[in-house]
Amino acid sequence: SDGSRCSLSPPAGCFECCIKCLGGVPYASLVATILCFSGVALFCGCGHVALTGTLTMLENHFSQITTDHATLTIVMQTMQYVIYGIASFFFVYGIILLAEGFYTTSAVKKELQSQFKTTVCGRCITATFVFLTYILGLAFLGIFGFSAIPVFLFYNMWTTCAAMKSPMANITDPDSICVDVRQYGIIPWNATPGKACGSTLGDICSTSEFYLSFHLYIVACAGAGATLIALIHYLMILSANWAYLRSSCNQNEYQDIKTKDDDVEEGGSKEGLNSSYS
Repeated sequence: SDGSRCSLSPPAGCFECCIKCLGGVPYASLVATILCFSGVALFCGCGHVALTGTLTMLENHFSQITTDHATLTIVMQTMQYVIYGIASFFFVYGIILLAEGFYTTSAVKKELQSQFKTTVCGRCITATFVFLTYILGLAFLGIFGFSAIPVFLFYNMWTTCAAMKSPMANITDPDSICVDVRQYGIIPWNATPGKACGSTLGDICSTSEFYLSFHLYIVACAGAGATLIALIHYLMILSANWAYLRSSCNQNEYQDIKTKDDDVEEGGSKEGLNSSYS
């Protein structure tokens, strides 16, 4: 009988241990972290390649003199370095928030079991993450809007090319249909040639740089949106965690005060009982 109990106890202990471990996983933080990593990877990776393809297309078809697009080259290279920084920062920040989720989940459960109490420092750290995540959410809201601009520009160019190639279009003078990128402020007005018309425009739309950059900008914009959703998700999680910790703290303070009052009342009743016997 002893052998049968020993053979049955380890699987039961393993099962209880697994259930306990799975119960301590912050699934909301885990989902937000996966979404954040995926969104940042799409935004940074696709955005970097799309910027390179855009610069190549502008150099080959819209601004053939190096001095005309020198400023644009510097701006795009700076944006690529910013993308490197965004990717590195969010990789570290996502891991920190996931670790904070593990800590807070464990702290709330153990505090409810009265095993230990959260400190003011822990609650301040959670509040700091709430504030920082809110600022990052606002920043990525602007990035998301900014990433939609190249999608809009490339879409206008693509629709113009599609309209020229459509068999339903009755265009007598194709060279009168042009796309002038100078009006968007991408390159200066004295850039040569600055615009593409007719068959030249159709050839540009057929290049791999245009096709790849257009679709990569769409994916990068979607990645920025996914990152924004992940930050909003993080913000809700951190706010809920802070509220749980604050509520537990208030509950513990109430329990401490109640315990002291009970001790005082119990001490007073004992003194009254002793005086009556004397």
